[in-house]
Amino acid sequence: MDPNQQPSLAGALDNLWVRFLPEMEGRVALLEAAAEASKFDRLSAGQQEEAHAAAHKLAGVLGTFGLTRGTLLARELEIMYSPQNGRDPAQAEQLSQIATELRAIVASRK
Repeated sequence: MDPNQQPSLAGALDNLWVRFLPEMEGRVALLEAAAEASKFDRLSAGQQEEAHAAAHKLAGVLGTFGLTRGTLLARELEIMYSPQNGRDPAQAEQLSQIATELRAIVASRK
């Protein structure tokens, strides 16, 4: 095969980004909803679990695409939503700010 016909790594990553973008945006939306529920002390245990899992998955995938800041923020949310930490309405504003920043990071890569 001619090396010029092989897609570049950057091109392959771009294709993967487009493919997984809806899933990543869905995870960010889930984190935004969890932060909103937390503001009103309505975060259920199930929603906390989902937010924890979404943050964990985002941390990994954003790192794959070189979005280090996104990975760090997602890891922070992963810790905050950890079952060991419980639900703390006092953290609601911070949860919301981090989710908003993640939304901006994902949107900036489009």
